[in-house]
Amino acid sequence: MAVHSFYAFWSRMKYITRWSLMRNTRPETLGEHAGDVAAIAYCLALIRQKRLGGSPDVTQAVLFGLFHDCSEILTGDLPTPVKYHDKAIRGSYREVERQAARRLAATLPEDLREDFLPYLTGDGVEAQTAKLVKAADKIAALCKCAEEERCGNREFEGARAALEKALKEMHLPEAEIFMEEFFPAFALTLDELEPDLSGKKEDESRDR
Repeated sequence: MAVHSFYAFWSRMKYITRWSLMRNTRPETLGEHAGDVAAIAYCLALIRQKRLGGSPDVTQAVLFGLFHDCSEILTGDLPTPVKYHDKAIRGSYREVERQAARRLAATLPEDLREDFLPYLTGDGVEAQTAKLVKAADKIAALCKCAEEERCGNREFEGARAALEKALKEMHLPEAEIFMEEFFPAFALTLDELEPDLSGKKEDESRDR
C-alpha cells in the first residue's frame, strides 16, 4: 500500500505564521486563516443564494476557501508589501504558487488529484466563486486586524484601512451585508457577545 504525504504537509499549516512583518499580540497560523476563510466564504455564498437571488456553488466556495493558500505550505507566507509591490513580482509569485500547488497535488493518490487540483491552484474555479473567496480572505484579515486593535495594538491600523478600501472596491453586496451584521461583534468582549451569560451564572450560583 502506497503512503501519501498530502495531509502530513497539510498538518504543517499550523507552523506557518502570517503577518510576519507585523507586531502581533497573538500569532495567527495559516491553518487558522484557512478555516476562517472557508467559514466566511460559506456565509457569503449563502447570503448571495438566499437574499440576493444568486446561484453560487456553495460547496466550491467552501472548498476553495479551505485550500486557497495551500501552496504557502511550501512557499511560506510572502508579506503583502513584497507580494504586491509590482505586477512583475505578483506574476512571478503566482507562478511559484501554481508550481507549489502542483507539487502538493502530486502527494495525493493519483485517482484523487484532479478533484483537489482546482482548489489548490484556483484554476477551474468559477469566477464568481473565486471573487467570493477573495472577499472572504479580506474579511478574515479584517477580523484579525479588529482583534489586534481590541488588544490595544495599533500596528494593524494601516492594514485595516487598506483592506476596508479593497473590500469596498469589490462591490459585493454579500460582503457588505457580512460586514454590517457580523463584523462589529469582533470589537466585543466575551460577556458582550453573550450578554446574558454572566447573569445566568450569577443566578445559578445564588440558587445553589
